[in-house]
Amino acid sequence: MVSLIVLVVATLVFRLLGALGVRRLAGWRASAAYGLAVMLVVTASAHFVPEGVTVMPTHADLVRMVPPFVPFPGAVVYLTGVLELAGAAGLVVPATRRAAGLCLAALFVALLPANVYAAVAEVPFAGEPATPLLVRVPEQLLYIAVALWVALRTRRGREEGRDRQRAVPSKA
Repeated sequence: MVSLIVLVVATLVFRLLGALGVRRLAGWRASAAYGLAVMLVVTASAHFVPEGVTVMPTHADLVRMVPPFVPFPGAVVYLTGVLELAGAAGLVVPATRRAAGLCLAALFVALLPANVYAAVAEVPFAGEPATPLLVRVPEQLLYIAVALWVALRTRRGREEGRDRQRAVPSKA
């Protein structure tokens, strides 16, 4: 649930900055991309935190969430942390936002079994009781939807882009 709060608050802060004149954050889609990037930096950091830290989830917490059928759970947790950080970086660069959003949506789908397993097996997380399945799955679906939304431009957006290109006189 903390991840969701980080996503919402960060997106609202970025949108406020856009309203105050930061042009790259002038729209909801860009603000959501930056908000998702902040959330991913926060969640990815847990993939590398050593056991014994009590102020946030640790690598060991995440390893416990990995379903038993997944080989090398420790390495998988490190890999997914790196992928989340790469996705976050990709989201803040407009040229790579589409690819990053699509890849993150795929990653979130791939992580869904771990979230289901953690809820069904009642795996505690950061010393707290397991998050119920009816919370975990909709939250994961929301992350997938946001990643796709920031990745995919609307038809109107594509048409506006073509109109801007047509308006630029050629150098020939």
